[in-house]
Amino acid sequence: MRMMIEGSLGVAHMVMRCRPNVVAAYPITPQTHIVENLSAFKADGELKAEFINVESEFGAASVVLGAVAAGGRAFSATTSQGLLLMGEVLHNIAGMRLPVVINVSNRSISAPISIWNDHSDAITLRDSGWIMLWAEDNQEVADMHPQAYKIGENPEIMLPVMINMDGFILTHAVEPLEIPDQKDVDEFLPAYKPEHFLDVKNPKTFGNLAEPQWYAETRYKLFETLEDSKAVIEKVADEYKAKFGRYYGGLIDTYRMDDAERVFVAMGSMIGTLKDVVDDLRRKGEKAGILKIRSLRPFPKEKIREVSGGVKEMIVLEKATSYGLGGILQEELRSTFYKHKNQPVISGFVLGLGGRDIPPATLIKIYEASKGKEILNEFVDLRPEVARKGSLVTL
Repeated sequence: MRMMIEGSLGVAHMVMRCRPNVVAAYPITPQTHIVENLSAFKADGELKAEFINVESEFGAASVVLGAVAAGGRAFSATTSQGLLLMGEVLHNIAGMRLPVVINVSNRSISAPISIWNDHSDAITLRDSGWIMLWAEDNQEVADMHPQAYKIGENPEIMLPVMINMDGFILTHAVEPLEIPDQKDVDEFLPAYKPEHFLDVKNPKTFGNLAEPQWYAETRYKLFETLEDSKAVIEKVADEYKAKFGRYYGGLIDTYRMDDAERVFVAMGSMIGTLKDVVDDLRRKGEKAGILKIRSLRPFPKEKIREVSGGVKEMIVLEKATSYGLGGILQEELRSTFYKHKNQPVISGFVLGLGGRDIPPATLIKIYEASKGKEILNEFVDLRPEVARKGSLVTL
């Protein structure tokens, strides 16, 4: 079924088709429309789930933890400060190996207060043990939800999945989406039947005390399973393509990289603009391409190396930074290629913080400024009175 709808409504439609048993909801901009639409589906009798209005995002995370521990399928959505308020519980969800799915409408973190998009909220929780996926457009966001449940609920994985979509840029954008029939989603995503869950007839415990002689083993298994999830993410993406005809890559995706020598690396909705920029550069004879990171955790080191054999330079664009270190994605890539036989020059740029626009002209300027050199942690489009001498200033 093809529908001209807002991104948030597309998410709600796909979540409903995943048949969650519990939805925990707390409003926060720009996520609110997702749970509002799910609430409307519940009121109209379309969503067959417990819809629980909670007192905070901490409560929402706690509810979905309990729901999945009890053997159900659960969903919540949040953003920014709300995601940070969930932080304590998110670590518990991963440690208990509960395949919760949460949508994060990425938004800046205070202070100062900003309600606009960047990736600093989810990036802050990159080491919480969750599988973390980023979407380029609203069709990909919608299609990620049944894939996320199938990945997380795989008996060999049993991990939570965080789906990231750019706040406002995607959540509030209206575009045509293909929303599959319930029957087709049911065929792709079977009912959740966990082996381990809370049952008074067969008592178990989740998240109990681990003394020093056991704690390290549990964390190692979490680390190992995130590595194992790489193959499952790829497999589920292929299965989705076979069923619905849509494919966005598994761990990564590429654009015009077959003979590319200089490659942009990015996540999220920025990829759409970059495709136009790369097409323009190609018309001018530049061997440019795009490496799209879909999975930040697990980080796809092997797949990145596999597709980057002829790449001489990587231009990393990220909407977050680690204060006191620098760009996170650029450091991940330097680690990926450290002492590797095909080690490209890697430059890193921080841009779009707090929702600042990223026009094609800025991306072209970055491409030209980084040619033949390594640039580290360059903040782009700063105001002239703030920027260091030599900075890329376009305001």
